[in-house]
Amino acid sequence: MLLTTPRNIRILQRKLYIKAKQEPSYRFYALHDKIYRADILKWAWCLVKANKGSPGIDGIDFAAIENGEGVDCYLSEISSQLKDKSYRTSPVKRVMIPKADGSMRPLGIPTIRDRVVQMATKLVIEPIFEADFCDNSFGFRPKKSAHQAIDAIAQALWQGKTQVIDADLSKYFDTIPHVNLMAMIAERIVDGAVLALIQQWLKAPVIGKSENGKAATVGGGKGNRRGTPQGGVISPLLSNLYLHILDRIWQRHELGKKLQATLVRYADDFVVLCRGDTQKPLDYIKWILERLELTLNETKTKIVDAKETSFRFLGFDLQMNVSEKKGTLYPYIEASEKAVEKIKARLSELTDRTQTWRPIEDVVRDVNQVLRGWSGYFHYRNSSRQFRKVKRHSEDRLRIHLRKRHKISDWETSMLRFPRRVLYEKYGLYPLATKAGWKSAHA
Repeated sequence: MLLTTPRNIRILQRKLYIKAKQEPSYRFYALHDKIYRADILKWAWCLVKANKGSPGIDGIDFAAIENGEGVDCYLSEISSQLKDKSYRTSPVKRVMIPKADGSMRPLGIPTIRDRVVQMATKLVIEPIFEADFCDNSFGFRPKKSAHQAIDAIAQALWQGKTQVIDADLSKYFDTIPHVNLMAMIAERIVDGAVLALIQQWLKAPVIGKSENGKAATVGGGKGNRRGTPQGGVISPLLSNLYLHILDRIWQRHELGKKLQATLVRYADDFVVLCRGDTQKPLDYIKWILERLELTLNETKTKIVDAKETSFRFLGFDLQMNVSEKKGTLYPYIEASEKAVEKIKARLSELTDRTQTWRPIEDVVRDVNQVLRGWSGYFHYRNSSRQFRKVKRHSEDRLRIHLRKRHKISDWETSMLRFPRRVLYEKYGLYPLATKAGWKSAHA
């Protein structure tokens, strides 16, 4: 469902943005009363609910609130707590999410109440910082996208900047220094009540499982000096804001022009595309990160010649290829092999023989949902080859599922009974596109 920001909130955000844009040194001092406005809290609730998500440490979900005291009473209570400054953040629930390499990534889940307050705060302060952010930053920003970041990289590759520093930060979210971050926020916001809210979220205890499997405090707390938990509504903005210092130094010192290099950043992922030597740009990056008290992961940071091999960014593999028509080099950008293998594994899981007890309509619905989501992101640039792989796999997996469901022993019979036309017309399989999303890729 597409949500449209209410007009009154858009007007407020526009005024804050224009003020910040026109006066780069202006510090905002009267923002707290905007956060507990009824319309902003109501809109924050709508956005948080649209994001879905699990209950926090208190176990309270959206249905419990709606069927209990009701949303209006719930938000009215939050407004009163904010107004009289009695609001206190709850501990953050930690869950561990498996990563592709087998390791686990910690995810922090605030309570719904804290997510609503964080969203309301974000609605008010984001336009102020948005006015300052640089053009090379694309992550977690209004009207910015991963595709725009990929376009910026493609443009740099077209310009001959094919020596690529593929950077990786060591545990960025866990290592952001609170003192430095708050100083960065205070450059624009001097409203003590707003700063106190942000401090609360940075210092919130993190509750997870101890070695014996019992609930225990595993991070955060008043003594915590670093990090912002991944999963909080406000965390992407805060983490983006801190790395804005990197963008700002790069821009103010005109390092792109001096080094013949282009910096493209999406949140904590960034690449530097160089026309020639990479050592000097890399030294500058290390120097800036050292000032920010951040560490470059030397193991995962790579120097890549895009004319010889590909590099991965935001799920895409990027490389300079030779055009068959003209014999000239052009940026070839497609969904990465890792992204293809991931969706193939998910499709196999959804159509496994253990799922034959489910109605076939439900199986196809879930498969289609995955295919639509994947297509919505990767149907872009030169991904035709990868889309053919995924489409073939989706057809094969649905056919295998139908074969197991109907106890057909041999493949030939299943091909005759469930040809491609039947998969799409009778069972309603989503017809994945097989042509690149950007038709003029070779222009």
